[in-house]
Amino acid sequence: MTLAQPLGGRAAEDDGNDPERGRPRRAALRGRLPLPRSPLVRYLAVRLLLVLPTVLLLLTAVFFLMRATGDPITTAFADRLTPAQLQEKLHAAGYDRPLLTQYFDYLRQTATGDFGRTATDNRAVSEVLRTYGAATLELACWALLVAVAVGVPLGALAARFRDRAPDAVLRLAAVLAYATPVFFVGLLLKLVLAVGLGWLPVSGRASIDVELRLQDLSDPTGLYLLDAVRSGDGPAVADVLRHAVLPALALGLLLAGVLLRLVRTHLISTLEAEYVEAARSRGVGGLRLVTRHAARPALIPVVTVLGLQVAGLLGGAVLTETTFEWKGLGYELAHYLTARDFAAVQGIVALFAVVVAVVNFLVDALAALIDPRVRY
Repeated sequence: MTLAQPLGGRAAEDDGNDPERGRPRRAALRGRLPLPRSPLVRYLAVRLLLVLPTVLLLLTAVFFLMRATGDPITTAFADRLTPAQLQEKLHAAGYDRPLLTQYFDYLRQTATGDFGRTATDNRAVSEVLRTYGAATLELACWALLVAVAVGVPLGALAARFRDRAPDAVLRLAAVLAYATPVFFVGLLLKLVLAVGLGWLPVSGRASIDVELRLQDLSDPTGLYLLDAVRSGDGPAVADVLRHAVLPALALGLLLAGVLLRLVRTHLISTLEAEYVEAARSRGVGGLRLVTRHAARPALIPVVTVLGLQVAGLLGGAVLTETTFEWKGLGYELAHYLTARDFAAVQGIVALFAVVVAVVNFLVDALAALIDPRVRY
């Protein structure tokens, strides 16, 4: 203390221990230098700012690609209307205006939540999103549950038996899982488990009588499992779960193959790290070594890939919902694409773009919280 006093006395006085002398100095420093900010906050702010250009880019691509295929009115009525009647319908829908005018009007309406009305069935696009969005959300949640429940434990098992028979079998299964088209897996599951063995329903989200009961509920959410639980209807809960098995397996196994190989690779790499070797040298082994020392760093890439695979899940949902007649946004998107319904397709894709961008932001935030090294 006696040695530090001559060195620190003047510094303490300058740093503001004396209220009269320290306050002006701190004010001057605050005026010249920016206040330090948290690296985590700065990283998350940058990621959040990237959401808007990502959504804008996707909306722009969809807008111009859809216009390159022609307009839905000419496609639907070219053989049934005179040129004058056809031109009148085009004018009423606004498709005869300059393309850039349509584009900026579309962006303005999208920013206010007004996606227009569908050309094929004259429904508000926002109503379509509300009606069918819950079904796609439910399917995506089931698929993620299957992917994590299958891919993460099997990936850890493959890492545990590295370069042995179980590892080889699991790696081959992972390749088959993510290389096989989701519609083929869906058809195969239907033929074996539904048509052949009769264990599970062939298609739909629930039986007709169950759907009618759930739709008659006051303030239904559209999530059949949640609505069935709220109603206290045990048979309805069982029916909803039975209908969800095949679509969830078809879509979830696609992502499970990716997760299996990813968990295996990063867990093997983590188990060979120096700090894990140091823990092993102190007598830590078995399950505790994996869960306490290796699992958390190895799961960071898994969390990131889960966010990136949300776009794949939504894309796979189109084929899965069509295969199993699961009445969600993917099922409706396939229908509206065939009809070239610009407003409906743009509205559904806009929702998909926002979901993907927001989920990727949340995944980046979660990865930064798990590993402080993740920063810009």
